[in-house]
Amino acid sequence: QVQFVESGGGLVQTGGSLRLSCVASGTHFSIQFLGWYRQAPGRQRELVARISNGGTPNYADSVKGRFTISRDNAKNTVYLQMNSLKPEDTAVYYCSYWPSAGWGQGTQVTVSS
Repeated sequence: QVQFVESGGGLVQTGGSLRLSCVASGTHFSIQFLGWYRQAPGRQRELVARISNGGTPNYADSVKGRFTISRDNAKNTVYLQMNSLKPEDTAVYYCSYWPSAGWGQGTQVTVSS
């Protein structure tokens, strides 16, 4: 069973940046579509960005132009570069396959105003 370990979250001010990383265990990483998801308090988990096995990204409208998803198949790692952060980006961020295939512990991102 695949496992995901997210890191890189933290507390930043509005307008700041963070880079999240996620390492996935298991084989066949390179053929998977990958996604970054987030869940804010009292809200459902939502897809923020996904990347195809060929490297094509797709973003939610709320983060388009600010977030960049990328992958390193040699390291079984997917990244999320987050710039121009806003308080509404505050959430626990998770990575998984797309469609999702289980969840790790996530990493907390808090953006102060």
